[in-house]
Amino acid sequence: MVSAGGDLFIHLGLVVIVAALFALLFRLLKQPQLLAYIAVGVLITPVFKIITDTSVIESMSIIGIAFLLFLVGLEMDLKKLKQVAFLSSFGAPIQIVFLFTTSFLIAILLNFLPLEAMYIGLMFAFSSTMIVMKFLSDRKELSTLHGRIIVGILLMEDIFAIFALSILGSIQEFNIAVLGIAFLKFAALFIAAYLASKYLFPKVFEFAARRHELLLITSLAVCFLFSLAFQFLGFSIAIGAFVAGLALGNLRYQLEIIGKVKSLRDFFSLLFFVSLGMTLNLGVIKTHYLMIIIFTLFIVLFKPLLIVGIASLFRYTKKPSLYSGLYLTQVGEFALIIGALGLQFGHISTDTFSAVVMVSLISLIFTSYYIKYLQGIYTLLEKPLSFLDKFNTEGLEFVPKDVKPNVVLCGHNRIGYSVLRKLGRTKKSKEKILVVDYNPEIIKMTAASGFHCIYGEVDDEEIIEKMNLAHVKLLVSTVPGLKENLLLVRKTRKANKRARIIATAQSTNDALILYKAGADYVTLPHFLGGEHIANLVIGVRKKVINLNQHRDDHLKELKLRQKHGHDHPSYLY
Repeated sequence: MVSAGGDLFIHLGLVVIVAALFALLFRLLKQPQLLAYIAVGVLITPVFKIITDTSVIESMSIIGIAFLLFLVGLEMDLKKLKQVAFLSSFGAPIQIVFLFTTSFLIAILLNFLPLEAMYIGLMFAFSSTMIVMKFLSDRKELSTLHGRIIVGILLMEDIFAIFALSILGSIQEFNIAVLGIAFLKFAALFIAAYLASKYLFPKVFEFAARRHELLLITSLAVCFLFSLAFQFLGFSIAIGAFVAGLALGNLRYQLEIIGKVKSLRDFFSLLFFVSLGMTLNLGVIKTHYLMIIIFTLFIVLFKPLLIVGIASLFRYTKKPSLYSGLYLTQVGEFALIIGALGLQFGHISTDTFSAVVMVSLISLIFTSYYIKYLQGIYTLLEKPLSFLDKFNTEGLEFVPKDVKPNVVLCGHNRIGYSVLRKLGRTKKSKEKILVVDYNPEIIKMTAASGFHCIYGEVDDEEIIEKMNLAHVKLLVSTVPGLKENLLLVRKTRKANKRARIIATAQSTNDALILYKAGADYVTLPHFLGGEHIANLVIGVRKKVINLNQHRDDHLKELKLRQKHGHDHPSYLY
């Protein structure tokens, strides 16, 4: 048994050793790894009481949150969020207000006092930036459409949470001036980060990059500097780390910094999830079981449907809407921060806080499995959610009656963009091309360029019928999913034996399946780079390619891609 004053090294050693054993076990069982860390926390403290003083682990876990959001800031290009800015700016506040109001009313019905019910409403209004960003980063989905929607919503939630904490911190003497001062402080820090990123950091890091260890320590110094500055002015450490990441995100040493900080993030993130399990009070299950059951069902069933409904009203199709809802199905770390503040002021009881922690952990378990089986859940709910199509497709079809396109492009992603540039050089050629995509902003932009467009999922039977496959000469699918490509190939072959079909696959096995189904050519994007370099080397050696001219052309192309928000990699169109 380790006492409250036990050695830090012993505490960390026990946590890491047991976490490694459980991580290996969960890996063998093919279960989400972070659940292993939470289970370790539950066993070490609430169940067997091996570690009774959890303050050190909890303090170190805060660093995990800071490092994660620091990396997210480094990897994020805010320009990419332009396509979802409308949904983020207006949809996210609608969601927050709805969740807060509904949670508040449920708490009142469960006989909580109004002040405690207000805290409960706030705690259940926000998702977990820490957990969701980790899932998106691990699955390489930050650049996907649903990834951008999720990041936009989370950013708005964090802003609301920051102001909520500012208000709660001075609730006894709150007035409108408090909110105004909080906004001015936040704006001042953000402007300082922008100015530093533009004028100070490029020079500092040019010198620091000469030594690998100096680059790491300087990056960490910036992370802690902004985290402490934000904390000093009453904001979250995590938000300060995120702003620090944004400030360094445009440096040419960005990738080196990310590579060096990732291992630190993984270690401290482990401690964060272990600490979640440690804070659990199992006795609260008996006293607050009704609250736990009701709010768990509210979060894991109602919340994703609410997000799906809001995203649909903002004219996003079922797939990105549902994916966004499933990713955001949990109670976030701001619930713990708000709850801790409520405990400090005596506004909520210890049992209420423990019940919220229990709901948070259960919702996290559901989120892990939701994300693991995203495609299966979408397939299951695709037809029941089809009534939402009436909200998001109206006015987003641009198919003239008099001209029938004979080329269909499914998926206007990075590859699809290149295809359109080559095929649609003239007004007459544009009239022969039909673009199908599930991003409403892409559809509007493409239609404005003179192409025929249909907004929707490429595996939707109604959308396929509108493609007029019987008269198509060429069908190009840049959608990487096997299910979608297989359906398109089979439907096209059934309706039109002479059409040429070019599909996309993510594995050699998928490519062979598509060839067998009738595809004329299957491209594997991750192989194209090697083929391109091989052709480039041969061309340079034979002196048929001028490498300097090729480089200049490539720089122009990269700047154009950057303008359109294209990045690499992205596994969903």
